[in-house]
Amino acid sequence: MKRGRIVGTGMSVPERVLTNADLERMVETTDEWILARTGIRERRIAAPDECLSSFAVPAARNALEMAGLKGSDVDLVICATVTPDQPFPATSTRIQDQIGAGRAAAFDLAAGCTGFVYGLSVAQQFLQTGWAKTALVVGGEVLSKIVDWKDRNTCVLFGDGAGAVVLRAEEDGDRGLLGTALRSDGSLAGLVELPGGGSREPHTLASLEGGRNFLKMRGSETFKIAVRSIAEISDEALTSCGLGHKDVTWFIPHQANRRIIEAVGQRLEVREGHTYINVDRFGNTSAASIPIGLDELNRGGKIHPGDILLFSAFGAGLTWGAAVVRW
Repeated sequence: MKRGRIVGTGMSVPERVLTNADLERMVETTDEWILARTGIRERRIAAPDECLSSFAVPAARNALEMAGLKGSDVDLVICATVTPDQPFPATSTRIQDQIGAGRAAAFDLAAGCTGFVYGLSVAQQFLQTGWAKTALVVGGEVLSKIVDWKDRNTCVLFGDGAGAVVLRAEEDGDRGLLGTALRSDGSLAGLVELPGGGSREPHTLASLEGGRNFLKMRGSETFKIAVRSIAEISDEALTSCGLGHKDVTWFIPHQANRRIIEAVGQRLEVREGHTYINVDRFGNTSAASIPIGLDELNRGGKIHPGDILLFSAFGAGLTWGAAVVRW
């Protein structure tokens, strides 16, 4: 059976570092409060003239370089994001153009923090049917553009950046994307949302003055659902591949909150030291967090052929999902 094998990874983040000490001077909070509740010490923040493609394009180029491929080799570009350069055209088309993937199909995918996992699953379908031989999946966000910097409950959480992977269809062999599991529950959409700006609630002076153009999140309720859902979907994905907890070499979860990550890791009985955490340095980068973590591990020489990787995420929608990869 054909499956997509990851042959290249890449990432790109802003130069500007915003520390907890910096936030203390911006909003009523403390380094101790942020660190205790989230595990975040600092995050990367885009400059005023930077947008999603400012990071998505170099991340894609880095992944292609590692794979030894050119943009012209790419058949499909998927960009997972909730902060595109603009409502339309899709940011994926900007990526497609700037990497020189002139014959590739391109579209954006919005599944919140679960977007990268959804993107992998969608790309796998194109590769399995033979429609595409090479797919580029980018997960990226510039959440700093939609965060209310006066809201101490949300502005401390998020960071910007992008990560990317190149997948090649392989006919035989046991390496590649083994399986995915995806879920959603729209009845809980109000837990994480951007209320204004769409056709449901177009921007008006009143909506902007009311802060409807900023991300809203009910954190404590989301936390409880996230831990259970990520653990359950991870089990489902592993079971579908005939694998169990002990088979996992690296658990690379969405970097929402250190407490969530550690709670899920314990439920999944991941070996000590094999849950990858970088939320302390990047904060919550939504759809970018898993591919950024994967690239760091990969370039650090910590992943070896045959290793089993588990990606799991939970985000706006509500959506959640998991993917299993044999490296």
